[in-house]
Amino acid sequence: HPVSGAMASSEEDGSVEEKENNKKKTKRPFVTAWLTIYNIAMTAGWMVLAVAMVRFYVQKGTHKGLYKSISRTLKFFQTFALLEIFHCAFGMVRTSVIVTGVQVCSRVFMVWLVTHSIKQIQNEESVVLFLVAWTVTEITRYSFYTFSLLNHLPYFIKWARYNLFIVLYPVGVAGELLTIYAALPYVRKSGMFSVRLPNKYNVSFDYYICLIIVMLSYIPLFPQLFFHMLRQRRKVLHGEVMVEKED
Repeated sequence: HPVSGAMASSEEDGSVEEKENNKKKTKRPFVTAWLTIYNIAMTAGWMVLAVAMVRFYVQKGTHKGLYKSISRTLKFFQTFALLEIFHCAFGMVRTSVIVTGVQVCSRVFMVWLVTHSIKQIQNEESVVLFLVAWTVTEITRYSFYTFSLLNHLPYFIKWARYNLFIVLYPVGVAGELLTIYAALPYVRKSGMFSVRLPNKYNVSFDYYICLIIVMLSYIPLFPQLFFHMLRQRRKVLHGEVMVEKED
């Protein structure tokens, strides 16, 4: 399910402090080096996207054509994020494989099977909504991981990581849902990705119904992830503020 576009940043962080301590004890130098390179590359990739989007809008004064102009970069970096599932599976990162898998696959689904595949919706305003939400979320998230791995986490990045999502999650989710909704008539008319009976495999699949199920899946999943991040926020920001005051 696309559980949440902007939500990809909601990894099950657990207590960040605890985790960082565990990581320091157990992480091998190679793993730390690889994760640092990966997170720097991803931060840079999403920054390139941000600059390209701003430049496009300044030059053209419209969002029409924006998706097309950045689609190759977007598809590359969003698909590259599938590596995060392996990071979890091999224990390089202490995060649930299922949570990460759902989040990353939801983004890949949104990029390839919705926006890329249904050309007629690429100029919808809703596409800009989720692109902006994703871009700001990912720049914040990957720079947070990079600085954490280097043991030099500036407070403003930690603050951004645990505050911006309050606006970015709902904006990203609204953008995704509106984009899928805009795609429905085209999918119904074209019958794309659908398999009709009778056929030799005796199976049928209706992509139109599939997209409706995907939209409905947001109802239970969005609040769950959103409230998880609110709990993290309290733990990380307010827990730390108290400690700092005591010093």
